[in-house]
Amino acid sequence: MQVSWKREPTGRFTMEKCSGSEKTFKADLVLLAMGFLGPENRIINELEIKQDARTNIETATGKYKTSVPKVYAAGDCRRGQSLIVHAINEGRQAAREVDRDLMGETSLAGPGGVVYTPGKKVVRPTDEIYKPLLASLA
Repeated sequence: MQVSWKREPTGRFTMEKCSGSEKTFKADLVLLAMGFLGPENRIINELEIKQDARTNIETATGKYKTSVPKVYAAGDCRRGQSLIVHAINEGRQAAREVDRDLMGETSLAGPGGVVYTPGKKVVRPTDEIYKPLLASLA
C-alpha cells in the first residue's frame, strides 16, 4: 500500500492511505521500517498526559516531569525523532530528576557529566584545604 504525507496545521505530518495501491508480495520474512510516527497514544490517553502541538509528551524546558505527578518522559516521546545519543542523555537526566525528587538530592551526573548537588560544598583545587599540598609541590 502506498501512503501520502499530509501536513496538519500544527506542523505535524500524518500518513494517509492511497486507495487502490494495495499489493501482495510472497515473502518468508517482512521487516517494516516505518520511521518514528510519534509516541504511542494509548498510555498517554489513559493517564491524560499533556502533549505539545507535535503530539510529543509535554514537559517544562530542561525538565522531564510530565503533567501527571510521578510520571517522567525522555527521548523521542518528549523531543520528537532524534539521535540515539540525545535519548541516552535525556534518559540519564530524567533518572537524575527522579532521584532528586525521591531523595531530595542526587549525586548522579548532570549535563556534561558534571556532578552538582545544590546545597553541597564543591571542593576545588584552589580551596584552602589544597593550599599546603600545592605549596609542597611547587
